[in-house]
Amino acid sequence: MTINEIQDEVIEEFSDFTDWMDKYQLLIDLGNEMTPLEEKYKTESNLINGCQSRVWIQADYRDGLLFFTAESDALIVKGLIALLLRVLSGHTPQEILDAELYFIDEIGLKEHLSPTRSNGLLAMVKQMRVYALAFKTKGDAQA
Repeated sequence: MTINEIQDEVIEEFSDFTDWMDKYQLLIDLGNEMTPLEEKYKTESNLINGCQSRVWIQADYRDGLLFFTAESDALIVKGLIALLLRVLSGHTPQEILDAELYFIDEIGLKEHLSPTRSNGLLAMVKQMRVYALAFKTKGDAQA
């Protein structure tokens, strides 16, 4: 599936709920379904700056695709990460760099997250793009 197809799927899932408490519960459920990040990846270098809670993102490059694993110590933030992983993981660095993440606005996250969580979400997206750029550059250098 393309990044946009996955985003459309996420938007559809969230459109089933009109009450934001239900949407928060969906986020929490998504976070709880995530595979925990291995302890060896919970390092300073994987810790995201700009998040109020502790968030680690690990990027692995296999067969031209970037795969992310992550974890947070906050329930809602874990759900946000689960959405980002679902949308961006398993794509090429270029696809990740080119992606316009419209699902964040479409499902109403911007208006319903606290300013610190919004900043954290932007920091997570930025870090995932930094990883994509690094692996793209590395891949271009090897080509």
